[in-house]
Amino acid sequence: MKKPPLETHPQGENPKHQIAQAIDRVAVDTYDGRVYINWDHEAAVTSLGQLSFFIEFLKRTELFDHWVANCPLQLTSPNAPTCRDILGTLLLSVLSGHTRYSHITTVKTDKVNAPLLGMNKIVREDSVRRALIKMPELESREWLMTGLKNCYSEILNIPWILDVDTTVKCLYGHQEGAVVGYNPKKPGRPSHTYHTYMIANIRMILDVEVMPGNEASASHTLPYLFSWIDSLPLERRPKFIRGDCAFGSDAVMKECEERSLPYLFKLKQTLNVKRFISYQMIEGEWENAGQGWQGSSGNLQLMGWKQSRRVIAFRRKIKKEVGIIDKNALSGQVEFQFAEMGENVDAYEYAVLVTNMDAEIITIGSHYRDRADSENNFDELKNQWGWSGFTTNDLHRCRLMARIIALIYNWWTLFVRLIEPNSHLEAITSRPLLLHAVGKQIQHAGQKIIQVSSSHGKFQQVQLALSNLSAFFKTLKPCAEQLSVAERMQRVLHRAFKKFIGPLLHAPPKLLTQLE
Repeated sequence: MKKPPLETHPQGENPKHQIAQAIDRVAVDTYDGRVYINWDHEAAVTSLGQLSFFIEFLKRTELFDHWVANCPLQLTSPNAPTCRDILGTLLLSVLSGHTRYSHITTVKTDKVNAPLLGMNKIVREDSVRRALIKMPELESREWLMTGLKNCYSEILNIPWILDVDTTVKCLYGHQEGAVVGYNPKKPGRPSHTYHTYMIANIRMILDVEVMPGNEASASHTLPYLFSWIDSLPLERRPKFIRGDCAFGSDAVMKECEERSLPYLFKLKQTLNVKRFISYQMIEGEWENAGQGWQGSSGNLQLMGWKQSRRVIAFRRKIKKEVGIIDKNALSGQVEFQFAEMGENVDAYEYAVLVTNMDAEIITIGSHYRDRADSENNFDELKNQWGWSGFTTNDLHRCRLMARIIALIYNWWTLFVRLIEPNSHLEAITSRPLLLHAVGKQIQHAGQKIIQVSSSHGKFQQVQLALSNLSAFFKTLKPCAEQLSVAERMQRVLHRAFKKFIGPLLHAPPKLLTQLE
């Protein structure tokens, strides 16, 4: 049997090359006629075309360089990626809004921003996972806490408030520390608990501790919280510490009192607290507490307390019609009843706070209402920055990623505040506005040029704002006026938070307590 003759191709063209050309060029029929789609895998393009301005911010403040230089990771293999490549990959992933390590693949082909960060390449997701597990736990904790301190240390000279709070991260596998604990949204679901410390109102994260789901109480926060406070000089400590009812315990208040640290906590509705409320409702002298609230102050010593403390009951009249669902009706069925509130009935919602501050009731009420802003921090960090993701089987890497995300979040918050100092723009708004744009890199006359095409409706305002910001960064060069790193950070912080700092020069007691 004769073999079939070999196929011949005109001009000696390789058939594999023909197939590749056919794939790289596809004709598509549209309502505007036929168009041809060409894939160019070698072009230097990026979807983060405006990232260069953020990179300039990191370079002028040296935040990224210090973070990379102090990284405790040591890889001895000659083929191993550098620390800058690994941390730069994480930076690009978190800024892109990723929540899983597998999402790193979407930035793997970015040929524009990696060199701008001083990186040799963007590493694979497996390399990132393996690198994080090799970081020593204690050294990496100190490394990231130092990185966080570099963001905010220069602003602690101004009076500030420390917010402490916890949030729950639901888990769906067999991770270390995934146990059932306090979980109001999904009871019975294993989780991790994030114990977080924040500077009130300016949305800067001081530190975060990731613990098993059943360690949500303040007793598990105490060792880390007060060791962190003790590490601060007296003149940089908060003017007072603020938290919800989880922190209104004798152990927490005792630690604050030993350090002469003022506090403001909410109390749980125990039997003795309800008795205090009942007494104040009838016999108390009520004062205006702002926003429709009234307050009445007194002293109370609960069981387990070694001394009496100042307790303030707050109430606000319910003006709307109220309906009640009775689950224990005599008929055995759930029943709905209208609560008739006539002229002789006054209904109130109420809360009780404990404090050692000698301040007016209206001031105390205002301070605690401001604490609600911490919930916005959690919402943004969990839903827009990846705190709800980047989950691994071991708790060590979960703790690492929680602090890394908090650090990058702080960097981005400072950067956005430099552009819009009057309000906080969440990532769902600021990233499309200031980061996402098509960027194409070209070489011309020995210059590297990135051509940016933004599809945002406010691209003209953004172009002007970023250009002005770059002019500000030029004043932060190390040679300009011989500025030190601390002095450069002072200029950045004073510009970013001038809304809070400026008025305080004339009214110091109100520093960093202004509502947005």
